[in-house]
Amino acid sequence: MTATYPDLNGASVFITGGGSGIGAALTEGFLRQGARVAFVQRSDASAFVDEMAETTGNRPLFIQCDITDVPVLQAAIKQAAAAHGPITTLVNNAANDKRHATADVTEDFYTWMMDINLKAYFFTAQAVVAGMKAAGGGSIINFSSISYMMGNAGYPLYTAANSAINGLSRSLAREFGPDRIRVNALAPGWVLTQKQKDLWVTPEGLAAHLDRQCLKDTLAPEDIVGGVLFLASNSSKMMTGQAMVIDGGVAVTG
Repeated sequence: MTATYPDLNGASVFITGGGSGIGAALTEGFLRQGARVAFVQRSDASAFVDEMAETTGNRPLFIQCDITDVPVLQAAIKQAAAAHGPITTLVNNAANDKRHATADVTEDFYTWMMDINLKAYFFTAQAVVAGMKAAGGGSIINFSSISYMMGNAGYPLYTAANSAINGLSRSLAREFGPDRIRVNALAPGWVLTQKQKDLWVTPEGLAAHLDRQCLKDTLAPEDIVGGVLFLASNSSKMMTGQAMVIDGGVAVTG
């Protein structure tokens, strides 16, 4: 069961990477609140759109887009706003945690990783501000990760970008606050999406991670939805510049 937020009914929501993994769970969560959801991702999500329309009675708008192409990404935001009204909730969810060793990083790979994991976040935020101002406010939710808090090795560019997302979120919160635009970061733990299971999960690695969690259940995409809905809703109307962690208690903050 998920809490119902009446102010999200009819809200215009834009999600990056909203057709698979955590993003798909977020799209469904907002649709079930009655929100008008638009999402982008690189791969075709037409089947997912049909599934959501059938199961929720609310059809999302899918715009196929590579988020590293900033003009195309910003055009998608304009298309979403034209269809659903000014975007009042932006969820920067799309990311790529491709494993890499420092010695193997080329300049092109560095640029690609930062384009996906940081640059797109900045330019989507830039693109929605005018509409949020006109609407009287809004919420920007930037996905980070506990990976940088843990000091994980194996993907230094990914952890660097996720740490930078916290700094970006705090600065934008300060800049946009006078217009009632809230900006928060959300750091999930190890969420067992199908991609994670296919590429990275091993019995030994998962057991070691669960040993570090206070709560011993594995995280599923659905476990992240409630926190995002809260940050999008007026229930968190005085919360900005913060980092919410949903990880089962690995990175105990405070």
